[in-house]
Amino acid sequence: MRKLKHAAGDRTTGLATALGGALSNQFGAASGSLAFPVIGPLGVVAVRQIVAAAILLPLVRPRVLDLTRAQWWPVLLLALVFGTMNLTLYLAIDRIGLGLAVTLEFCGPLAVALLSARTRSSVICAVIAGAGVTAISRPQSTTDYAGIGLALIAACSWAAYILLNRTIGSRIPGAQGTATATGVSAVLFLPIGGWVLVTSRPDAFTLLCAIGAGVLASAVPFMADLIALRRIPANVFGILMSINPVLAALIGAVLLDEHLGTVESVGIVLIVTANTAALRLAARTTRSATARADEG
Repeated sequence: MRKLKHAAGDRTTGLATALGGALSNQFGAASGSLAFPVIGPLGVVAVRQIVAAAILLPLVRPRVLDLTRAQWWPVLLLALVFGTMNLTLYLAIDRIGLGLAVTLEFCGPLAVALLSARTRSSVICAVIAGAGVTAISRPQSTTDYAGIGLALIAACSWAAYILLNRTIGSRIPGAQGTATATGVSAVLFLPIGGWVLVTSRPDAFTLLCAIGAGVLASAVPFMADLIALRRIPANVFGILMSINPVLAALIGAVLLDEHLGTVESVGIVLIVTANTAALRLAARTTRSATARADEG
C-alpha cells in the first residue's frame, strides 16, 4: 500500500513539475519579448544564453576536459542548434506573436515522433498537422511569411536538438553534454550580447525581462524536465509538453495583448492534437518492437 501511495505521489509530482516547467517556459518567452523594443530578439537571446549557462554550468559541473573528439562534435553541433533555435523562435515571436510561433515550432518534435512511428496512423497525424499549419499560414494580405518561415526554421532546429540529444545521451553521462553545449552557445553569443548592451544601453526593466527569459525559459524548464522524467514515463511527458502552444496562446493574449482569430485557434488545436496522437503512436510502436524483441 505504501509503495502504491509513493508511486502515485511521484507521478503527481512529476506531472505537476512538467506542467510547471512548461508554464515557466512560456512566461520566459513572454518576458523576453517585452525587451524586444530596446535590445531586439538578438539581444534577448544573447542574454538568455549567457544567463542559462551561468546557472547550469555550476549546477551540472560538466567534465569538459575529459570529453573525447567523438563526444565533442555533437556537443558543438548542439550549441549551434541552441542558438539557431532560440534566435529564430524569438525573431518569429517578434513578427507573428507568441502563440503562433510556439505552435509552429512544435512541428519539429511532431516530425520526429511521426518518423519514429512510421504507420498509416502517422500519415493521418501528418495530414492533421498540415491542416493546422495551413490554417495558421493561410494566404492573406497581412500574412507574415517571414515570421512563419522563421518559426519553421525553429521547428527544424528543435528536431535536430532532439536527435543530437539522443546521440549525446548515449555518449556523455547525465546532463553534462547539454550543459556543455549551453556554455559553448553562451561563449558564441557573449560578444553579441556585449555589443548590444553597449550600443542600446538598456534600462533596468529591459535587463530584468531579458534575464527572466534566461531563468524562466532555460534554467527552470531544464531542471523541471530532469525531475519530471524521473517520475513519469517519457511518452506521458511528451504528451504533456503538447500543452505548450495552448499556454503560449493564453499567455500571449493575457500579458502581450496578442489575440488570435478563430482560424488560427483551430490551427493550434489541430497541431496539438496531431502532436499528442503522434507521441502516443511512437510510444505504442516502441512497446511493440520491445515485445517482439523479448519474444525473439
